[in-house]
Amino acid sequence: MTDPLEGVARDASTLGEVISGFESEGYRGQFVARDGATIECTTCKTTSPAQAFVGNHRLQRLEGASDPADMLAVAALTCPKCGTKGTLVLSYGPEASRADDDVLVRLDVPAEDAPGW
Repeated sequence: MTDPLEGVARDASTLGEVISGFESEGYRGQFVARDGATIECTTCKTTSPAQAFVGNHRLQRLEGASDPADMLAVAALTCPKCGTKGTLVLSYGPEASRADDDVLVRLDVPAEDAPGW
């Protein structure tokens, strides 16, 4: 029997809690999604393709079942240029920007961290 909630975020973590958790693991920098499936590192101001962010990173989805504006994903990434470890907040679903959508589908995220997008 399949799980009717497969792919649905189940915890009630807040954005602040998720970011604080990643910061406690050393992800203290910040990244911004840009047009053309690129990500800007706010430390070195370099913009790189989302696919360049490979290796040690994770993605945590936040609940948006009752409010599509709350459909967020926080990625913990490492800048391919300067090595800064930081977080990137992306919207997904009906409220997502094109930049967020393009980056999200191109990030090399382990399958267990991206259930049911």
